[in-house]
Amino acid sequence: MRQTPHTRDHYPYTLDIQTRWNDNDVYGHVNNAIIYMWFDSVVNSFLIKNDLLEIGKSKTIGLVVETGCQYFAPLSYPEIICAGLRVEHIGTSSVRYEIAIFSQDLQAASAQGHFVHVYVDANTRKPRPVSKAMKHKLEAIS
Repeated sequence: MRQTPHTRDHYPYTLDIQTRWNDNDVYGHVNNAIIYMWFDSVVNSFLIKNDLLEIGKSKTIGLVVETGCQYFAPLSYPEIICAGLRVEHIGTSSVRYEIAIFSQDLQAASAQGHFVHVYVDANTRKPRPVSKAMKHKLEAIS
């Protein structure tokens, strides 16, 4: 079932991202694979800025186990887009993030979807519970 595009006010955490020349495909708009890279970027930006992820050093890491996206309007180079993030659900060892991508001049999402991390031990890859500190910071954007 097709959703209605969310507006910027649904997302408490945002990240501005400059589009690049090679983000456009032969049809003249940003390719869908780039949208997924922006999903990954906004999630990891939040984690890094909140001291929940230290690249190459964290003992617990999030592995992507599910993604999905709906597209509503094209984006294209050159523009600065806004990626919005909120947490939809916190499980024992997983987090479902809701993400939207906004054109610089629009309030309605051009694309929106979800991204699920399962948190695991960085070495063994076995699931680990979401820490209390992480849960507290994630609840702030729920």
